[in-house]
Amino acid sequence: MKAAAVVYKPVGMVVGALGGVVAGAVFKQVWRRIAHEEDTPNATDEERGWRQVLTAAALQGALFALVKAAVDRSGATAWRRVTGVWPTG
Repeated sequence: MKAAAVVYKPVGMVVGALGGVVAGAVFKQVWRRIAHEEDTPNATDEERGWRQVLTAAALQGALFALVKAAVDRSGATAWRRVTGVWPTG
């Protein structure tokens, strides 16, 4: 039982990294639609105001957390289907 959890660690890391890539792509698409801009604002963009920078950061954080949780949960569910063991930690 513990061996399956240990083996899941690298799988979970890969799944998490893929989730980060997906979250970044989702954020870019959502930002393009709501702001009608190609580029997402960075905190150091001189031409961007506080409101725009902080709104983008909050949206990016929320979407990242949502996508990461969905991807991590899907990975754990798939792991249990394959191994019969829910990954821990």
